[in-house]
Amino acid sequence: MRARDLAVEFPTVTMDTPALEAAKLLAEQDLPGLIIVEDGRPLSILPGTQVLRLAVPPYCQDDPALARVVDEAHADLFLRRLGGKTVRECLPEQPRELPVADSKATVLELAALMARTRSPLTAVVDGDGRLVGAVTLQSLLDHALEL
Repeated sequence: MRARDLAVEFPTVTMDTPALEAAKLLAEQDLPGLIIVEDGRPLSILPGTQVLRLAVPPYCQDDPALARVVDEAHADLFLRRLGGKTVRECLPEQPRELPVADSKATVLELAALMARTRSPLTAVVDGDGRLVGAVTLQSLLDHALEL
């Protein structure tokens, strides 16, 4: 089986999409991440954990004990910190290898790419680099385990 056979349509965002809108899309559709595109070509993958890194106060990330002292009412509102920020601001400062696979890639190639990039989501592109769809870790494992 090839990447094109496993790829499904997947929601995309742009660099200028509001971060809060991206977070809502992640939650509403129970997605592991989002594909950031420009002109139909993937630029990056935005894992849901990266959105959380921007929303969770740095002092809580550095010292989990401090997160315990925030009262429940305020703790439930942490995503509001995304405010007017954009997806561009959620991306890591150091670019990583982009988890993008050619549509002809095998299941093992997809698995190796996901493992190497630590991404639960891989964009699948055609020969021109245009987004065809995406393969999630869940769908890859379901196929590999024949579930």
